[in-house]
Amino acid sequence: MDLGIKGRVALITGAAGGIGQATAKLLSEEGVLLVLSDLKQEALQAAFVDLPGEYLLVAADTTDQRQVNEIVAKGEERFGKVDIVVHTSGVTGAKGDPLALTDADYEEAWKTDFFSSVRVARATIPRMRPRGWGRFVCITSENAVQPYYDEAVYNVAKAALAAFVKNLSYKEAEHGVLCNTVAPAFIASGMTDQMMEKRAKENGLSFDEAVASFLEEERPGIVQKRRGKAEEVAAVIALLVSERASFVNGSNVRVDGGSVQAVQQ
Repeated sequence: MDLGIKGRVALITGAAGGIGQATAKLLSEEGVLLVLSDLKQEALQAAFVDLPGEYLLVAADTTDQRQVNEIVAKGEERFGKVDIVVHTSGVTGAKGDPLALTDADYEEAWKTDFFSSVRVARATIPRMRPRGWGRFVCITSENAVQPYYDEAVYNVAKAALAAFVKNLSYKEAEHGVLCNTVAPAFIASGMTDQMMEKRAKENGLSFDEAVASFLEEERPGIVQKRRGKAEEVAAVIALLVSERASFVNGSNVRVDGGSVQAVQQ
């Protein structure tokens, strides 16, 4: 399927991560020019050694508005514009009793998982409006609609992110800029690897046993009994940023294997 985005320019944050890498690969195959950003230049270089197509690597911290502005400026200097934003940067944050977690714990997740999206939107969407076309996609989580007790800082930030992008969608579509979120659950990644390694150590299990027990006890809705793949999330992102999704706006699209056991988003 031709997604109709050959020659478009996409900015991907958190690009060295699994979902960012997989999305970059798919979009590159579609002829999209890429501005790929993450915290460390070394991580970006290692992640995209064999990426086809034309791209620019920019190390930056999305918790700093000045650095976000610089990503966009460098992208425009190289390619002349930014048409598509895929914002994947985020952290799991501290875990524990919601009332025992500190202000700093909440502020870390808020600054990284929520407020970075505000900064990226500020730097990109106003530039898309005059051209009458744009796509803005952020990664939320199943936690945005199905919060877990010991993950309060993450729950709150991701729920706020979903609400923020929905809020943007009301007016930005008037300019041809469509805003959506994608909500993955239990994707094979460095983040869930760490979770499962900790679970394995605490319970005297192998890594695979930890994954199996977690699925059985904590994610019964995932009847496929496996972690998702980054490329499965990337495929949905690629559709949302394409011409094929020209009537999708303000949606929170779940890629969760059925983890969220509810009808509503």
